Parts: sequence; C-alpha cells; structure tokens
Amino acid sequence: MLTRRGGTAVRIAVAGATGNIGTLIVAALRGAGHEVVGISRSLSVDLTTAEGLDAALSEVAAVVDVTSYEGTDRDAAITYFGTTTRNLLAAEERAGVRHHVLLTIVGADRVAGNAHYAGKREQERLVSDGPVPWTIVPATQFYDFASKVTMWTEQDGVATIPPLLVQPIAPEDVADVLAEVAVGGPQGRYRDLAGPEPQDLVDMARRTNEVIGHPVKLVPTWSSVLGPEMAGNVLLPGDGARIGPTTFDEWLARH
Repeated sequence: MLTRRGGTAVRIAVAGATGNIGTLIVAALRGAGHEVVGISRSLSVDLTTAEGLDAALSEVAAVVDVTSYEGTDRDAAITYFGTTTRNLLAAEERAGVRHHVLLTIVGADRVAGNAHYAGKREQERLVSDGPVPWTIVPATQFYDFASKVTMWTEQDGVATIPPLLVQPIAPEDVADVLAEVAVGGPQGRYRDLAGPEPQDLVDMARRTNEVIGHPVKLVPTWSSVLGPEMAGNVLLPGDGARIGPTTFDEWLARH
C-alpha cells in the first residue's frame, strides 16, 4: 500500500473528476497526499457504457461520485443516473472497492417535479441498496448557483430568477468534506452540509453579477426554471447540519 508521512495514502477514484466540484476534490485529495484516479469521458472512462471502468478501479479503496446531469427531461435524468450508478457499483464490486461516497442535494427528497432531483433520488436509492458500503453526503446549493440560474434564463439582458430561500455553501468546503469522508469508513447517510447563513437567491444573483461586472436585469418570478415546490424552507438544511466556514462575502471576494 502507498505510504506517506503521518499516515497511509489511499488510492481513490473520483467520478466526475473534470467537473467544477470534481477538480476541487481531486486537488483536496492530492493535497493530502492521496493517489487519485479520475473518471470521466475526457479521461477515457465512460460511465454510461462502463468502458475503461474496470481498469480505472484497479486497487482503488474508495470512489467519490460527483457526476451530474444538465438536461431537463425527468425520464432522461433518471435513466442517466440509473445507468451510470449501476455500472459504477458493479465495477466497484468486481474490484473490491470498500467505500462508495455519493454527493447529493439537500431537499432532493422533497421536490417531486425537478428532473435533476428525480435522478438524484434514483442514484441515492441504488447506492443505499447496492453491494458496496456507502456514505451519502447531502449538500445545499453552491455559491455559484445564482449566476448559473442567471445564465440559464437570461435573454436580451433580462433574467428570470425564482425567489428561493437557500443556505448555499462554498464548493471548496464541500470538496474538503468529501475528501475527508472518502478516506474514512462508510457512514451511511451523512448530515447535511450547508453554508453559514441563509440567502435570497435573487439578492445573490444581483451581488454576483455586480462583482463579475455583468449587467443584467433580474425579474423575480416563480415562472422560471425552478418552481414554487422549492419555496419556503424546502432547500434549507436539517437540524445538526455541518456548516462550512466560508461565507458568501468571502467567496465573492475570491471569485
């Protein structure tokens, strides 16, 4: 086994390694001295077909799955997450992987209509019923979520923004927790991860656009990409949540 000063280094695979959160997890694990295997199509490993999976998982102790799906079709999202998760778990079982870590979303079980959330629920079900010991880590929206919604809806300098109440978190803080969890033993369902304070999504979008110098008119409305089923406390963390240290102001100042 790999060794390093102060402890044992672990060989860990990250599914979705080239995405925004995946690159942060890879950096956090490598910064702690661990060996990381990246899983993504750009790295010649395809979760939808299982091509390259067996070779990628050779001698891997744990897998962190942060794959995502950008489509809006509910059935397609369920199919994507179902296919990739089944392929990943089957390959992990063949390779003798001892720990599967899944990043999911706080409130995914409370929002019925959203395609992405439906896919995440299927993913959680497969992991919790699957053959590999697991930890499921629910996190709230990331701090860049407001700017993404602006990008999704903006037309001719106007963007519609749902007036969501969220308690977002810095993706770097989520990456640090996932890296910590991955090198430990399976814990079942982990406590919610969230940022230090609740935020209004419209105000977050306004402040983010000001910082990045992107002039856009924001129109608060539920007739947007996210509906009223997400209103109120639906997206807020539960009791006993683990709170990330980075505030939205601090994150904005860095980004």
